Amino acid sequence: MTAILSESSDRSSNHILLPSIRWETYRAIADDLESQPSKRLTYDNGILEIRMPSYLHENYKKILGRIVESLTETLGMEILSLGSMTCDREDLARGLDPDQCYYIQNESHVWGKEKINLQIDPPPDLAIEIDITSSSLNRFAIYAQLGLPEVWRYDGQVITIHHLVSDGYVLSDRSIAFPLLQTIDLQNFLELKSTLKENALIHHVREWATSNYV
Repeated sequence: MTAILSESSDRSSNHILLPSIRWETYRAIADDLESQPSKRLTYDNGILEIRMPSYLHENYKKILGRIVESLTETLGMEILSLGSMTCDREDLARGLDPDQCYYIQNESHVWGKEKINLQIDPPPDLAIEIDITSSSLNRFAIYAQLGLPEVWRYDGQVITIHHLVSDGYVLSDRSIAFPLLQTIDLQNFLELKSTLKENALIHHVREWATSNYV
């Protein structure tokens, strides 16, 4: 077995590629790393990638997560926040750890469950994907096979909203989970990060939601 350690231009973010990994080994590693949420796993038909996200990666992940949570609170929507919960299916031999994931529309279907099985239960309604340093594996293809209806992707400069259709994801200018929320709104929120501190930014998001929804 050969491990490949790659360093990107973001020097604090590395990833390791492990070929010829059995499903059982992947699941054992995923279970072992549950106490280390800074690690992100991607598994695709025997290839396992372990990523160690950077400071910027984690910061943008948390900001976007807080935006989602503040929107649901302001709008009186229920939500089940599952962070980087491993989303996988053995029958597909694929799985990954989102940066953040949420049940919103399907929250009532999984609320109160101690364990979620994506072969039976619906997938999360929304995933956040921070892609400042690209994965070596096609994570969007895995999201599509798992059936996640919406993914927000941020590359460090531009945020995009992706909707699942029959043959994969297509770009959209607005969210499924929050129908009045457009890509330009998310972009504006993130650009405020350079002038507003975190709580002030979230306060702005709440004011935006109140003026546009309530």
